[in-house]
Amino acid sequence: MRIGEFELITTDPDTAARRGVLHTAHGEIHTPLFMPVGTRATVKGMLPSRLRELGAQTILSNTYHLFLRPGTDIIEEAGGLRSFMGWDGTVLTDSGGFQVFSLADTVKVTDDGVAFNSILDGAKHFWTPEDNVAIQEQLGADIFMQLDQCPPYPAEKETVATAVRRSAQWARRCADARKREDQLLFGIVQGGVFADLRAESIERLVEVGFPGYGIGGYSVGEPHEMMLESLEPVCGLLPSDQPRYLMGVGNPTTILRAVALGVDMFDCVLPTRTARLGTAFSSEGRLNLRNARFARDTGPLDPECACPTCATYPRSYLRHLVTTKEMLGAILLTEHNLFYLLDLTRRAREAIEEHRYADFLARWLNSPAAADY
Repeated sequence: MRIGEFELITTDPDTAARRGVLHTAHGEIHTPLFMPVGTRATVKGMLPSRLRELGAQTILSNTYHLFLRPGTDIIEEAGGLRSFMGWDGTVLTDSGGFQVFSLADTVKVTDDGVAFNSILDGAKHFWTPEDNVAIQEQLGADIFMQLDQCPPYPAEKETVATAVRRSAQWARRCADARKREDQLLFGIVQGGVFADLRAESIERLVEVGFPGYGIGGYSVGEPHEMMLESLEPVCGLLPSDQPRYLMGVGNPTTILRAVALGVDMFDCVLPTRTARLGTAFSSEGRLNLRNARFARDTGPLDPECACPTCATYPRSYLRHLVTTKEMLGAILLTEHNLFYLLDLTRRAREAIEEHRYADFLARWLNSPAAADY
């Protein structure tokens, strides 16, 4: 199989769920999958070898943060992101556009590119789409994302339309600027919750042609059901022979519902961030380990989970670590939360292969866990 080929293994007969394999320069990516976020070339608290043991295939890192520190030259000299962080799996880099546009007080955007100030020292920077491609090629990720404009929610339709037009122009410029054949450039669909703008964005991106498509502009404040309602026609319009990546989504129920619509890839800081706050995913729903009810609870964190944390430590000990702010508490909960989503998507792959995804999803939606997500 050549780099960039998406092999569609099977589809579920009762939903739009797909089981696929994306071929990259550093191995196969089996979909649907969840990608742990290592913003600064590290998934907080996790050794790369441990991530592999938990079932991670791909790590996501962020171009904006790595550009500012340590600098892309340093990472390139180390042999690229995989060598730099000692990770033997595949890597995806986000363009950093979302981070840049979140700096509303300092960012200035034109059709040429985007000017912004560093969050570290206030230094002024300017990125064109071509600059952004060159930076991500230095980072050496297997998959990298186009520079796009992501408007917040709510936004006037005219504002979103401008972002769609500009993102489409930048997508073509990113594609034209590519120099490396061993990396896959994904386009990004914008359009907010406006169906006609989403359709226009897809049409413009498909004209350029990409080996995969990110679905951006969600999880920026819109109502949850509104996102899912507008996501279905998006999936229906995207090419069926390329992967679809719903960016920034890590809610377990949303992941499974989006898989049923035909989404293949996900990432989010939710499992790691909530772990650092003392919260664990579980078959009972979210568990706040600061709660006094866990002080004398000697049972496993989640009796239905097979991760090392659940197999080894009682809830009382994990609560002790969380309430005393011991770093091990955050590490163990991070390990558990990541395993939870990695295992959930693994089981989703199995269900699709066995043509029982509709039943798998229905069982989840009727479980105590789903009510809390």
